[in-house]
Order: sequence, then C-alpha cells, then structure tokens
Amino acid sequence: MTHATPDDSLHAGTMARLNLKLIPFLMLLYLIAYIDKANISVAALQMNADLGLTARMYGIGVGLFFVTYILLEVPSNLILSRVGARRWIARIMITWGLVAASMSLVRSADQLYVMRLLLGAAEAGFTPGIIYYLAQWYPRSDRARAMSFFYIGAALASVIGLPLSGAFLHLDGLLGIAGWRWLFLLEGLPAAVLGVVVLRYLPESPERTHWLDAAQKRWLTRTLAAERETTAISHHDAWHVAFRSRQVWLLSLFWLLQAFGTIGITLFLPLIVQSVSGQGAFTVSLLSALPFLFACLFMYLNGRRSDLSGERGLHLGGPLLGAGILLGTAVITDSQPLAYAMLVFTVALNWAATPVFWATTTEYLSGPAAAVSIALINAIANIAGLGLPPVMGWIKDTTHSYDYALLLVACALLAGGLLGLHLGGGQARRPVRDHVSRSH
Repeated sequence: MTHATPDDSLHAGTMARLNLKLIPFLMLLYLIAYIDKANISVAALQMNADLGLTARMYGIGVGLFFVTYILLEVPSNLILSRVGARRWIARIMITWGLVAASMSLVRSADQLYVMRLLLGAAEAGFTPGIIYYLAQWYPRSDRARAMSFFYIGAALASVIGLPLSGAFLHLDGLLGIAGWRWLFLLEGLPAAVLGVVVLRYLPESPERTHWLDAAQKRWLTRTLAAERETTAISHHDAWHVAFRSRQVWLLSLFWLLQAFGTIGITLFLPLIVQSVSGQGAFTVSLLSALPFLFACLFMYLNGRRSDLSGERGLHLGGPLLGAGILLGTAVITDSQPLAYAMLVFTVALNWAATPVFWATTTEYLSGPAAAVSIALINAIANIAGLGLPPVMGWIKDTTHSYDYALLLVACALLAGGLLGLHLGGGQARRPVRDHVSRSH
C-alpha cells in the first residue's frame, strides 16, 4: 500500500488551483480565436453566392490567412518570450478581434483576400504563445491533460460556434445587412473585449500569482526548474538552436501531416456535409458540430491515458493511423450515413493526438528556444492551410466531388501516424518529480 507524501499533496493541490484559475480562461480565449478563424466555413454558405466566389476563389481566401500567419509566427513568439505573455496575448486578441469584425465590410473577392491576410497577421503567435505559456506552468506529468483542456476550447468552438454561426445566418436581411456579415461582426468583437480582460487577469508566472500559497509556489517553481535542466534543448540555449535540431524538424513534419486533417477537413466540413446530406444551412451547421463533441472526449481520454502511463508513441501515432483509415473508407463507401459516421470519428481521432503532441514537444524543449521551436512547428504545419484549401477547391471544381481531396488528406494522416509512432517511441518520461523530492 502506498502513502501520499507531502509533495504528492502539494502536487495535487497546485494542479487543482492551476486547472481552476488558468484552464477555463485559456479555453475561452482559444474558443473565441478558433471561431474567428473557422467561421468563414459557415459564412461561405451565403457569402460565396453574394460575392460570386467559386470553390477555388474561396479556397484562396481561406489559404491567404496562413501566408501572414506563417511568416509572423516565429517573430511573434520570440517577442512574447521577451515582453511577457500577458501583454502580447492581449495585443494579439485586440487586433485580431477588430480585423475579424471588419470582415463584415468585405464587398469583393480582392477585399476578402486582403482581410484574410490582415487576420493572419493579427492572430500570428496566439496558439504557440499559449502552448509556450502552459509549458511554463505545468509539469510533464500533467502537461498532456492541460493541453487537452486547452484544445477542447478549439473543439468546443466548433460544437458551439458552428450552430451559432448558422443561427447568425438567419439574421439575413436584418437592417438590410446580409446574415454572413452579422456573423463576422458579432463573432469578432468579443475577442477585442477579452484582450482587455487578459491585461488584468492573466498572471505572468507562478511567483506573481495571488491564488497559489507560498508552499505551492516553491514546489511548482523548483519542479519546473528541475525539468528544464533535463531537456535536450534547454533554457540556456540561444533561440536559433531550434533551427539546427533534427528533432524539431521531425516534429514539424508530424504536425504538418496532422494539419491536413484539422485544416483540410475542418475548413471544408460544412461544405462537405452539405454536399453529402443536401440539408439547409442550420442543419448542416449542427451536423458539422457533432464531430468536435467527440473530439473533446477523445482529446481528454488520450491525453489523460498518456500522462498516467508515461507512453507517448502509441498515443501520438495511433489516433492518426485510425483517422486515415476511417477517412479513406468513408470516401469509398456508398452509404451516406456510414460515411458521415466515419467522418465524425476521423475528426475526433485526428484531434486526439494534439495534446500528446504538444506534451511530447515541450518535454524536449525549454526557454527561448522552446518559444521559437513551438512557433516554427506551428508555422510549418500551417503551410497546409496555405496550400491545401486552394488545392481542395480546385479538385472540387474539376471533379465536382471532394473524394480525391479527402483521399489526399487520408494519405497524409497515415504517414503522420507512422511518424508519430517513431517520434513518441523514444520519448520516455524522466522521473523529475522524484528527483526534486530527493534533492530538496
């Protein structure tokens, strides 16, 4: 029979405080961010006809977001590591909220392209910034679960945001304004408001909180410090070391292949579901939201099991292999209900790898090099966002079907699954907490 030690009690109590004070707020921020990034997929149900956009033109508009997003990811996270998360995340949210709301003023394809470029520039660095921030607070033993909670915010954005966006389309004609314009306006402004809240609420470090007691601050600070000393790329290394690391580039390749699913499916999901079901806009938005409800559950269970077992490889590569197989099967089946069910679980499994991936990544990195590496990995993954939507739009215009585009995504997921098995296989968790207990 094992007995709880004082460190075990401190660990449990500290994690409970972090989960209560940080996670719900960060989930809310990411929920709003993801709604503003992905709501164009629902707006397209009306906007494409209003602006005379072809599937290819829509794909270009979606993809241009990622041009500026990719270019500014690394500079943004480097600035965040120097000026602090609170101020920089607030800046990001205020500017992207104003740009997202201004999407309601678009009158042509060219204006859509410009606004998507500006939105990418405004939002660059938000996701890697939050991931870097979480790694400064959570020990390895709890990191995958913390990441799963954060990404549940993104999945909930689709569960909540897709039906909400579909409902806003029904405001079509109110005050002489199209429904898709109301959608952009009403979903963009909350980000700017929350940016102001970030300045007052988000703490910079454990030492500067008022809701952790002195013992909890000491335990968390020394645990995280001990873990930083054991990373392959440590907080002593210069930021540019990240560009010379083979492991960082392999992690980037995995995240790029995984992004084929999150970007290729998510941004086209309402259009794909509409083509399969033939339903109206609001029903399509509800059917498109269901996969993300399962994604929330799968992310939490996969992250929790990986943390408790200390195993990363199977929890990283297995979900992507399953997603690739299901998506390929969904394309060739003749049953529409079965194809939709497989699509639901494809999305859920694809997202399930996310928290384990970032836990694996941040176990390898710390310090300024970690901030740059996380941004670099995320930027490279978003190359899929730059190139894939126009390609999928072109395939749809040419073949009048999304089948070949989805098979391309399925192949990428299968390759990512095999790479994930390799990446996580050699990543054994070090018993840092035990080391800290013995040395203090």
